[in-house]
Amino acid sequence: MENAKSVKLILEDGTEIEGTSFGAFTSAAGEVVFSTAMTGYPENLTDPSFAGQILVLTYPMVGNYGVPGEELYESISKIFESDKIHIAGLVVNYYSEEHSHWNAAKSLGDWLKEYNIPGIFGVDTRMLTKILREKGAMLGKIVAEENVEFHDPNQDNLVAQVSPTEVKHYGHGQHKIVLVDCGTKTNIIRCFLQRDVELIRVPWDYDFTKLDYDGLFLSNGPGDPKMCTPTIQHLQTALGQDKPIFGICLGSQLMGLAAGGDTFKLKYGHRSHNQPVLLTGTKRSYITSQNHGFAVDTDTLPAEWTMLFENLNDGTCEGIKHKTKPFFSTQFHPEAAGGPEDTEYLFDDFLKAVAEYKASK
Repeated sequence: MENAKSVKLILEDGTEIEGTSFGAFTSAAGEVVFSTAMTGYPENLTDPSFAGQILVLTYPMVGNYGVPGEELYESISKIFESDKIHIAGLVVNYYSEEHSHWNAAKSLGDWLKEYNIPGIFGVDTRMLTKILREKGAMLGKIVAEENVEFHDPNQDNLVAQVSPTEVKHYGHGQHKIVLVDCGTKTNIIRCFLQRDVELIRVPWDYDFTKLDYDGLFLSNGPGDPKMCTPTIQHLQTALGQDKPIFGICLGSQLMGLAAGGDTFKLKYGHRSHNQPVLLTGTKRSYITSQNHGFAVDTDTLPAEWTMLFENLNDGTCEGIKHKTKPFFSTQFHPEAAGGPEDTEYLFDDFLKAVAEYKASK
């Protein structure tokens, strides 16, 4: 790489790793986490759940297929998971300056520069991942010319930073669904619109209980779910009714908290496209896409709630459901951009519950 500049990745435990800059030549701080996904960096980098985090990609070569150009579908992105990059920084082993793909519009490095996001390559990411697995996700910083202080993004209300500030409407289908946007991935909206619904997208702290709707959806999002006090309070009101509710990722944690349970921070989180989960009470397992650092503590759930899915790697909760009411959630991503799509049927299950609820009234 011509005019290559050296930068450092510094962890809070004192580990210092030298590498080469790509993207923006600037310093940044955040929580260092890793993802074992082999593809899908355009989707991952635009996922609001990564807000405030320095992302380590374990796949050894990154950037070879570039970044696609933007396309719109129903006024939302057809490709990306939001309208910007949300990570604080990117760490890779080998960055491919040259890219080749039929829909590539720019390089990964140029894309990072557009959003002033630093990248560092030439890092032994497998070694770095071992450190994070043994010690857990930790604070870190990419240091270019100017040093910066460590910063823990989990102390911030990240949901308030990534959630929209106004109500938006999509579609004109037969079911009216309220989507509580705590940092939703765009593919969630696409999945609903492909199923002929009217979608009302509201900010994280909006009092949706005053709206007329057939079903409630709780989106994914970044950070500590306990920061979302208004959302939890509104959700507690909704749980006192019978309208179907479906939560994904942070939405699952919010449902657990609103039900009276507790959440906890995972040691290093689940971030990949290959997490195996078991549908409880069966021998049926699925490979899922995940991106979260917190989980529901199922031991704290009231008796009328039970675990719906279990992570087969560490036994943690991957979803909950109410035993008698049409409330359920998944910690993983059924919409799964960029893949796999094994559990997208859960959107159909939710809309089936909505139709049954409406028919009963």
